Amino acid sequence: MDWREMLRRRLAAPHSRKSEKELKDEEMDLFTKYYTEWKGGRKNANAFYKSIPRFYYRLPAEDEVLLQKLREESRAVFLQRKSRELLDNEELQNLWFLLDKHQTPPMIGEEAMINYENFLKVGEKAGPKCKQFFMAKVFAKLIHTDPYGRISIMQFFNYVMRKVWLHQTRIGLSLYDVAGQGYLRESDLENYILELIPTLPQLDGLEKSFYSFYVCTAVRKFFFFLDPLRTGKIKIQDILACSFLDDLLELRDEELSKESQETNWFSAPSALRVYGQYLNLDKDHNGMLSKEELSRYGTATMTNVFLDRVFQECLTYDGEMDYKTYLDFVLALENRKEPAALQYIFKLLDIENRGYLNVFSLNYFFRAIQELMKIHGQDPVSFQDVKDEIFDMVKPKDPLKISLQDLINSNQGDTVTTILIDLNGFWTYENREALVANDNENTADLEDT
Repeated sequence: MDWREMLRRRLAAPHSRKSEKELKDEEMDLFTKYYTEWKGGRKNANAFYKSIPRFYYRLPAEDEVLLQKLREESRAVFLQRKSRELLDNEELQNLWFLLDKHQTPPMIGEEAMINYENFLKVGEKAGPKCKQFFMAKVFAKLIHTDPYGRISIMQFFNYVMRKVWLHQTRIGLSLYDVAGQGYLRESDLENYILELIPTLPQLDGLEKSFYSFYVCTAVRKFFFFLDPLRTGKIKIQDILACSFLDDLLELRDEELSKESQETNWFSAPSALRVYGQYLNLDKDHNGMLSKEELSRYGTATMTNVFLDRVFQECLTYDGEMDYKTYLDFVLALENRKEPAALQYIFKLLDIENRGYLNVFSLNYFFRAIQELMKIHGQDPVSFQDVKDEIFDMVKPKDPLKISLQDLINSNQGDTVTTILIDLNGFWTYENREALVANDNENTADLEDT
């Protein structure tokens, strides 16, 4: 019988001794009872929702000291366990011995090879830690043009070494991840690099009083290029994916060449050079740079209009620039081909904050170049000619606007920005053909002698 019919009959029965309120209460009770019974038949359909695992765990608050300590200890235990799962030096040596023992002739020059059958045999003997490396997809990834379908033993071993190094480094960086969220804040990375310094022989000559400046110099490169939105944190995954960590750990090589040190931002000579330049610019020795002091940077030919924009857009203290802000400035100007550097300079050139450069923006900056040319006794170049050259180089999607992406896509961003902000850079661009001809003549003279 339908529950509505049952309810109607029950209410229709004589209740001479019950008040109106009691009848209403009974009506509500009966309705609730029958409705619940009717609804109960649909519960089973949604029963599987109860099996959804919990996927959100809030982080402990600052005042929850015990929970924070528990979280830190559990993360440390987890990382230790992950570290033990990695191959140690003895196990790597054993792996190399097994690979060498199972090589498949003939050799290619001096390079030993191994086929898939022997590859699997080594995988069985190498132990459980190596199982992840002896997969068909790994073999397929390393196979190239060998007519016998083999892979190079050295290439495979280097692959294993690289994987082990990446995992070791990830664990090492994760130990400094205080939040435990997979990223490092500026202070976390500073601690990592500070504790790394004693393990890098190429930095043995650094005085301890310079450590804080070295750490600031090193950390700034990571954050300038890997944190373009200036969030104050970098994903550990991004640190591992870029080459900066390789450059930093290259300083473990005691026989690193002078040329390599000069081109490595993290080397002692490079850090001392950058900091030395900062001190030389700081004429009043107050530890900060004014616009006038910064104007002597490089060849001292940057325009006042550009320098004005630097001090308008960048973080300053009472109108002066500190060392950290100076490092961003140096990284941008020394790496003008890189998207992060172009983004930095583009923001300064975009005076109307519209997200693009138009003819007005280009003219605004090039007029300062023309004024400097007059001061140096040179005939000013027509803006119309320069503007046409810039648009021809960039080839923007919109013929009247140049976006940041247009600059990056054109591979001419470094040339365009140099033309607009630096007289010496513009002169070099304007006389590029004559300079190339001189270089060719000098080369010919040297060959004749």
